[in-house]
Amino acid sequence: MMNTRVRRIAMTVAAAAVLPLALTACSDDGGDSASSDSSSKAAAPATASDDGMEGPTDTSAVDEPFGPACASVPEDGAGSFDGMAQDPVATAASNNPALSTLVTAVKKAGLVDTLNNAQNITVFAPTNDAFAKIPKADLDKVLNDKATLTKILTYHVVGQKLAPADLENGSFDTLEKSKLTTSGSDESYTVNDSAKVVCGNVKTANAHVYIIDTVLMPGS
Repeated sequence: MMNTRVRRIAMTVAAAAVLPLALTACSDDGGDSASSDSSSKAAAPATASDDGMEGPTDTSAVDEPFGPACASVPEDGAGSFDGMAQDPVATAASNNPALSTLVTAVKKAGLVDTLNNAQNITVFAPTNDAFAKIPKADLDKVLNDKATLTKILTYHVVGQKLAPADLENGSFDTLEKSKLTTSGSDESYTVNDSAKVVCGNVKTANAHVYIIDTVLMPGS
């Protein structure tokens, strides 16, 4: 009986000694778990954003070039969207075959350096087809009249970078010193109620470009 009682007492003492250690271990594990849970919860919004569920990644999609004429832009090389983003605007335009007439006009007007050295501008760039709407005799006359050509080309340039949302109902001063107007929404925009944006939100190193289907004419 005595031996049995001694063993029971010894077991009770041992259990009492072990219990605080076990509780301490549980407490430590719980603290680590809570810290881990807290870290996971703190990281969760970033993960959701990275997956495109919300936040800045939602707006990145609308920052892409848009419009039917964008399909004709090369997928790679200097004339691609990525390639044009590396060059200033006049150089970038020279790598786009659809803008060759505009590039010729810019060179004749002596505006290559002016456009390439400007900062934070928007260029409304008429396509070759836009220039083809002008009777050839009239176009040739303008191309050989530097003062008139400069007036027309600088009317296509705004001294600030315009995002698509800015075009919804806008009126902007041009480098030619008169105003142009824009209107529209989503991926459908018009300049001066006549020229349609056929490939918009194209980025170059120093400008945003909106390619249009009609040459803009400043007021007399």
